Amino acid sequence: MKGFRYLEGVATLELNQAQCIGCGRCLEVCPHQVFRMADSRAELADRDACMECGACVRNCPVAALQVDAGVGCATGLINEWFREKNIRGFGGGGGCG
Repeated sequence: MKGFRYLEGVATLELNQAQCIGCGRCLEVCPHQVFRMADSRAELADRDACMECGACVRNCPVAALQVDAGVGCATGLINEWFREKNIRGFGGGGGCG
């Protein structure tokens, strides 16, 4: 689903750059290249690409990231993709829980 976009301006991802130690784990685990490094710290490169999976939050050793499940969440993205592809048995209701 590379290049898949959902809705602009809805991701709840927040990065506290002052708290970031520049380890780069968020870049390693993010499936949509939401982050980049600048001045030895992570920064948001493309917030609207965030599918709110939470991988970055779970892997940040200093809790510099926060995200809430919402309309851009992984389940919503995947269900919409299934709906568009008319794949039976998928794409039912569902946002994130």
